[in-house]
Amino acid sequence: MREEEKIFSGVLFNPGDPELKAIKLRSHKLSAQYSATGEDETEIRAELIRQMLAEFGEGSFLQGPVFFHYGRHTKIGRRCFFNYNLTIQDDAPVVIGDDNNFGPNLTIVTPVHPMLPEERRFMLDGNGVPKHFCYAKPVRIGNDCWSGANVVVCPGVTIGDGCVIGAGSVVTRDIPPLSFAAGNPCRVIREITEADSMVRKPEILADNRPMPR
Repeated sequence: MREEEKIFSGVLFNPGDPELKAIKLRSHKLSAQYSATGEDETEIRAELIRQMLAEFGEGSFLQGPVFFHYGRHTKIGRRCFFNYNLTIQDDAPVVIGDDNNFGPNLTIVTPVHPMLPEERRFMLDGNGVPKHFCYAKPVRIGNDCWSGANVVVCPGVTIGDGCVIGAGSVVTRDIPPLSFAAGNPCRVIREITEADSMVRKPEILADNRPMPR
């Protein structure tokens, strides 16, 4: 089994494997090229994204700078907005749905490293050769979510549709749909309901009105 196949199977893999290192080097270079472009260089950015990611939906936007570890393990849906300093360490798959908004400094991580220090140094592979090993858990974010600044999403987490994640949160567990969650570790504070509508705050509406549903 190839090391990339081991990642998707959820078993230990060697991140120093030459094939994996080549994938990561390519993604790191594409990330650096994207980060060096201006937001008005739309055609260049579109081509870099096409090379870098598995899927990138129509109408989505990466402000930049960005950093993707593997790149090709990430799928992003339609009409998503990512503010400054996006980092996605996508050893395992990262799947993000449609109509999501993310504040600055979003970090999504999937690898899980050994807790024991001796296992972080080296373990023996099937041939008795000492190597570094870790494993990874996928991250999934549904549709219509909002995350504030400096949110960290940890390995194996699923965030349901319609959630709001407060600024500075470290999301270590699944968040059910239509939840407002915040904190470190991030916890569900309450359900999001019609009482949260901005229509109920006429002092901030001015001449604006929500689109009909």
